[in-house]
Amino acid sequence: MTIREIPAATLDPEAFLAEQVEAIRREVGDGRAINALSGGVDSATVTMLGHRALGERLRTVFVENGIMREGEAARVAGIFKPMGVAVEIVDAQEEFFAAFRGVTDPEHKREAVTQTFYQRVFGRIVRESGARHLLQGTILTDVDETVAGIKRQHNVFAQLGIDPETAFGYKILEPLIQLRKDGVRKVARALGLPESVWNRPPFPGPALAARVVGEVTRERIALVRQATTIVEEELAGVEAFQYLAVLHEDRVTGMRDGRREFGRQIEVRCWDSVDAREATPTALPFPTLRRLADRITAEVPGVVSVTYNIATKPPSTIEVV
Repeated sequence: MTIREIPAATLDPEAFLAEQVEAIRREVGDGRAINALSGGVDSATVTMLGHRALGERLRTVFVENGIMREGEAARVAGIFKPMGVAVEIVDAQEEFFAAFRGVTDPEHKREAVTQTFYQRVFGRIVRESGARHLLQGTILTDVDETVAGIKRQHNVFAQLGIDPETAFGYKILEPLIQLRKDGVRKVARALGLPESVWNRPPFPGPALAARVVGEVTRERIALVRQATTIVEEELAGVEAFQYLAVLHEDRVTGMRDGRREFGRQIEVRCWDSVDAREATPTALPFPTLRRLADRITAEVPGVVSVTYNIATKPPSTIEVV
C-alpha cells in the first residue's frame, strides 16, 4: 500500500480538515466511533477532527496505562473540557504491567503494548459501546519506521498485512496518515488547539515504556517519570524538537555521603529535527547539562550517573526502545 505524502510546505490545513471531516462522516455513517487521547499532538488533532465530524457520536477515552507522564490524565481532560470534549479516563494499569512482566526485548515490549491496548483494553471498550470504528493518530513516520524494520510502531497494521477488523473486531481510521509531525502541527493550529498542545514535544505511543531499557516495572517507570519531569522543566524554554530521559538497565558505581553506591544511570536526549526522519542532538550549554545532572542525581532515588546522547539519527533513533 503506497501512501501519498502531503508535505507540510504544500499543506492547506483548512482544505485538509474539510476533506477528512467528510471522510470520517462518510465512513462512520450514522454510527458511533471511539478515539484514544494520549495528550500528544497526533491524538489531540484526531480528537478534534473526530469531534468536528461526529460531535457527541465520538467517545473520547484516555487509557490510564501507568506509563504516562505525571498527572497526564487530569491535565489532558482539563484541556479538552472547555472545547466541548468530555474525556473518559479508563484505568488499565494492572493489565499493562501484567503484560510487561518478564519482558525485556524491545520489540516484544512494543507488541505487549499493542496487544494490551488494541485487543484487551480497547477491544473491551469498543464491544461494550457498540462502536465499529476507532480513530487514531498514525502519521507517515510511524509507517516508514515500521515498514523499514527500524522499530515496530504500536499503531501500524495495514502496512504489515494485519486487518484490524479481523484481529480486533473494529475498523481503524487514520486521518493523519499522509502527514508528518510538522504537517500535523499545522492542522492542530487550524483546529484551534492551544499552543501547549500543538507545539508540545512528541511523546511515544508506548509512552515511558519506550524509555526504560530492560523490564518495565512500576518502580522503574516511577524513576523515569521523575527524570522526565525534571528534563521537561529544565528544557521547556529550549527550541528543540524533542527532549527526554532514559533509564538504563545496568547499574554503575557511584558514591554518596562518602560511601559507595551501586546506582542507576539516566541518559538525557534532546533533538533538533523537523519531521523525525533525521535528527541532530541539540548543542545544549554545559551549565544546562550540569543543572540537569545535579537535579536528577539529587531528586531521583538511586541515580548516580547522568549522560547526554551526542549521536545523530541515523544511526541512533530519537527514542531508545
